[in-house]
Amino acid sequence: MKKIINTTNAPAPIGPYNQAVLSGSTLYISGQIPMDPKTGELISGDIKKETEQCMQNLKAILDEAGMGFENVVKSSIFLSDMHQFTKVNQVYGNYFEAETAPARETVEVANLPKFVNVEISMIAVK
Repeated sequence: MKKIINTTNAPAPIGPYNQAVLSGSTLYISGQIPMDPKTGELISGDIKKETEQCMQNLKAILDEAGMGFENVVKSSIFLSDMHQFTKVNQVYGNYFEAETAPARETVEVANLPKFVNVEISMIAVK
């Protein structure tokens, strides 16, 4: 059985998908881009601020599902420029303890939705 998770504290989906799906005790969170959910505006021009907005959107979805970053077991980070990896990692790392951080991959891609610079998805388990 699956339960759809949506919150107004994260951007509404821009396609035929939901913010997250809870299946059993596993939460699958769709990729979050640096969009302010209150204004619908994209954050751009500073990769650290962009990453922070992605993480805040993910936090809102985790909160809605009754979870937190400590429940995250897997993350995927998509970047338009791998040269930004260190800056993204600095912000991302603020949300996890090094010894319990989730598994993760980071890949460079040609384009992302709305041509943003970063998108992050997660899987969490209660």
